[in-house]
Amino acid sequence: MRTSLVAPRSIARRLFLAAAAWIVIILGVAGVLLTAYYRRTAEAGFDQRLNVYLRALVADVASSGDDQRTDPGELGDPQFDLVQSGWYWQITRLDSEKPQIRASRSLFAARLPKLAESGVPAGLGGARAGYGAGPDGRALRIVERQISVGDAGLYLIQVAATTEDLEAQINRFEVSLAVAFVLLAAGLLATTAFQVSFGLRPLRRLESAVADIRRGAADRIEGDYPSEIAPLADELNLLVSANREVVERARTQVGNLAHALKTPLSVLINEAGGSDDPLAGKVREQTALMRDQVSFYLDRARAAARAGAIGATTEVGPALEALARTFRKIYRDREIVFPAAKPDLRFLGERQDFDDLVGNLLDNACKWASSKVELSLGLEPAAAGRSRLVVAIDDDGPGLPPRTCAPKPCAAAAGSTRPSPAPASGLSIVADLSGAYGGALALEESPLGGLRAVLRLPAA
Repeated sequence: MRTSLVAPRSIARRLFLAAAAWIVIILGVAGVLLTAYYRRTAEAGFDQRLNVYLRALVADVASSGDDQRTDPGELGDPQFDLVQSGWYWQITRLDSEKPQIRASRSLFAARLPKLAESGVPAGLGGARAGYGAGPDGRALRIVERQISVGDAGLYLIQVAATTEDLEAQINRFEVSLAVAFVLLAAGLLATTAFQVSFGLRPLRRLESAVADIRRGAADRIEGDYPSEIAPLADELNLLVSANREVVERARTQVGNLAHALKTPLSVLINEAGGSDDPLAGKVREQTALMRDQVSFYLDRARAAARAGAIGATTEVGPALEALARTFRKIYRDREIVFPAAKPDLRFLGERQDFDDLVGNLLDNACKWASSKVELSLGLEPAAAGRSRLVVAIDDDGPGLPPRTCAPKPCAAAAGSTRPSPAPASGLSIVADLSGAYGGALALEESPLGGLRAVLRLPAA
């Protein structure tokens, strides 16, 4: 099982991406809400400062009536005295035929917009707060209030200030918040990656245990697993045990069938052996053929049962060394070259089957070689991240004519992956047995001039 965060169709990747999506959404929503809350808080603080000046003007107008103050310095802020400084106040009498306006010197000849005309609703005490454009085009935060001083008249009192400082303050907060949230998101993503990796560690242990069984390094899954995975480990152990029981029963039944068939066939052969009658000769001929067929197909059934067994592995090096000793004694007049196999090179199957597969190919090559037989080994990638063991056997014999069957027993045409169907031939046995393991046999032209037999088998 791959648990890399970048692997396709990975549980770890799905968990990490789901958690990352929620982290981004939650932090994004939190950032928007915090920014909006901070803006409101900053505006409220700014309005509170403006309302201090507004109340001072309201108190002056209420106490002095039409004799409004004209000196902005009395408000305690020199910015009201600087032309277009961004800080303004304005007092407008509304009940006269021609509105009378007094303003701070900073406003110069300009006028402040009325929030009531812009549709800003009045709050407690008739006060309003909102935004408007200043005399120089800058945005202003304006607070205003309408008061009645009895016979002295009806007045609209306004105080305004540029929002540059307010926006700068909000921008600084947004930048600080963004940096903090980015760091927080990075920390949360790193924590999520660790949690996913830590949480899936039992699955990696289970994968390793199953691989050990497949390679033959262990008989069952051992160790303690979390409650969510422990039932799976138990079921896999039961499955392995059931597989072994099925294989053993199959071997037993095949052996019983072999004995049950060979005995009647032997009786028939013996009964027909004492007669020269043509019928007896035909019986001897067909019973001998039946005995050969039974032996051949029973051997194939045994091989298929062994191929289905879980956990059987064979070290290639020792098996090849034994074959080399045997064939060098049998074919002393042939130069047989065997490579040095790596210690970790294993065949995913039983030793007897590996000896039958490679031995039949070597025997076939030695019979037809002129002087030399060469064996080579290799690994090639296969599906599901596994590898296949590649055994190539070359000889310098006559080889196979294109698209024809050579005089070798049951050899296939060049490039074919299935030999001709004669049941007792060595190449047919190799093809069937390698197919039972999910492998293949291919016959090609050899660089030595003869035949190359390429056997592909699952590697452990």
